[in-house]
This record gives sequence, C-alpha cells and structure tokens, in this order.
Amino acid sequence: MSTPPSPLEFEDRFARCARLIAQADGLLVTAGAGLGVDSGLPDFRGSEGLWRAYPALGRALMSFAQIASPHAFHARPKLAWGFYGHRLALYRRTTPGPGFGILSAIGQRLPAGLFVFTSNVDGQFQRAGFDPERVVECHGSIHHLQCIKPCRDTIWSAEGFVPEVDDDACELLNEPPRCPHCGALARPNILMFNDDGWIEHRTDLQWSRFKAWRRHVDRLLVIEIGAGTAIPSVRLFGEEQHAPLIRINPTDSHTATDRGVSLPMTGAQGLGGIEQALLRAGFPMR
Repeated sequence: MSTPPSPLEFEDRFARCARLIAQADGLLVTAGAGLGVDSGLPDFRGSEGLWRAYPALGRALMSFAQIASPHAFHARPKLAWGFYGHRLALYRRTTPGPGFGILSAIGQRLPAGLFVFTSNVDGQFQRAGFDPERVVECHGSIHHLQCIKPCRDTIWSAEGFVPEVDDDACELLNEPPRCPHCGALARPNILMFNDDGWIEHRTDLQWSRFKAWRRHVDRLLVIEIGAGTAIPSVRLFGEEQHAPLIRINPTDSHTATDRGVSLPMTGAQGLGGIEQALLRAGFPMR
C-alpha cells in the first residue's frame, strides 16, 4: 500500500496546479459522477449504491445495466420511468456544489475560457450557470426526450413532464411522456446499455462546437474530476488532448504523464485546495 502524500506534498501539488492554470489559455473540464456526488447526488455505478437508492431494484436483483436500457422501457415502462423519473426530479431540485463555482471562476479568467466534457446526464453544469454551448454531454441528457421507437430523428425538452413516483416501488404513478408525432412512449435522450435507438444529433452538435473551440486554444489545461475507470470515456478523452492534466479522484488519481498532477481526494477538496493556491499566488478568483 502506498504512503499517502504529506500535507507539505499536497501544498506543493496545489501550487503546481496554480502554475499550470496561470500558464493556460483555455480550460477543458472533464467530469464524471464524482463531481455530482459532491453535490449530494448518488453514484449509481455498482449494485450496492443503486440498491441503496432504489430498494425495489435490489429486491428484483436488477443491475444498473438492466434498468438503464431501452429493453426496460419496453418490458417494464412504469419501472423504467420510475427510475428515470425519480432521477429527473432529483436533478431538478439539486443545487450544484461549490466546485462548479471554482471552475467557472477559473475559466472566466482565461483568454479562451472553458469547455466541459462530461459523461453525466444530470445537467448540473447548465444549472450552475455554465454556457450550454460550451458543454459536451457524451451520454446525452435526462432533461431531453426522444421516441422509444424512434419514429423520427426528433429530440425535445423534458421540461413539461413532472414525474410522480412511488419511491418504494420505484414506479411511475402518472402518465409517462409520449412522442408528439406517433404517440409511442418517450424515453430520455440518454445513451443506455445495448442501445441502438439513441438519437445523437444533439450531442453531435455539441462535439462540433468543442472542435471549433479547441482549434483556437494553444495552451490547453485539463482538469478531470471524479471520472471512473469502469467506463473510462472521460479519462481517455482528457488524456487524448496531450495537455497538462490535473486528475482529482479519491480512489484512482494516478496520471501517466510527467505534466500531470494527481490529487487523491474528492472534487470539492481538490478544487478548494486549488482555489486557495490560486489566491496565494495572486490569481484573481472574484
């Protein structure tokens, strides 16, 4: 077992982060589920966490991959919408944690600003005031809907749908949303497991915006928060940028590059430490 860094080592790492930020002209924030956990949101990866949040799924021995699939909407639509409806209501009432404000303050002081790449479908960056046109949601968004078939290539806002859920049974009580074109069941515009019906043009547009922004950034810095290794989309994307990388993760913060900084802690702890180091270095945060 490796020895945890000492307080002085952490102070040195935070100072290195501050220097990397001061040298950058653009910030790419890559975020996984760990950032949402700092806002009080549950992490549904792994059966224990899922079943603790949704006991009915535990009683049915349903895994995340089983409930987060188009098949669940076909086979048990009330249960599937119970799961996603509960999440939709939860995300709507959740206040983003302080880490979002720190990232925003850093981005506002860099010449090219910041862009977000996230596997989270919760819309917390937009809720925290980030520019929606500077966010890539690689797995889609729970705040948008599509036809289950799908009958056509249409995505629409979920704003008009207010789910009523029996939390104990994890079942939707009111009518589920319907496709406005064919009347079939609607589902979240989220890339699920074994999903060949996801409509991806909204995410494709986000990708095109990112690529246009990236072409004008010469000194990119990547700050990764709470990105797991089970589905490594976020971690790999940040590494593929070939830029200095600050990786904040309580269980797997190792970076393979000599330009990387490893912060083995939560997103709130890591970003709070970076903020203090920036203030000590005279970097304006307000």
